Amino acid sequence: MNTLYVILGAALGAPARFAIDQYIHRFSRQPYGIFLVNILGSFLLGLTFRSSEQVHDLFAIGFAGAFTTWSTFMLDIFLAYELRRYKEAGLNLVLSLGFGLLAAWCGLELAQ
Repeated sequence: MNTLYVILGAALGAPARFAIDQYIHRFSRQPYGIFLVNILGSFLLGLTFRSSEQVHDLFAIGFAGAFTTWSTFMLDIFLAYELRRYKEAGLNLVLSLGFGLLAAWCGLELAQ
């Protein structure tokens, strides 16, 4: 693993996540921004999973690792549940996992 590629990818991934999430929050208070970055990150991870070591380190480990966010995803579900918005919490969980798996599979298939 080349640490420089991981650092560069992460330096781009985290601000990209922040920018997308902030942009989406202009239009909705729902956690659609985190949903979108996690789906895009799953696709990118699948797309670059079998790439060269440098591409994998840059995009799969660095960029996608900093771009996606499991902790915010879990917090969004917990907060919706705490506010008794059970349908929202359940939909976020099911749709995020379902579309995340689908996006990763599409990326893997496209990369072949």
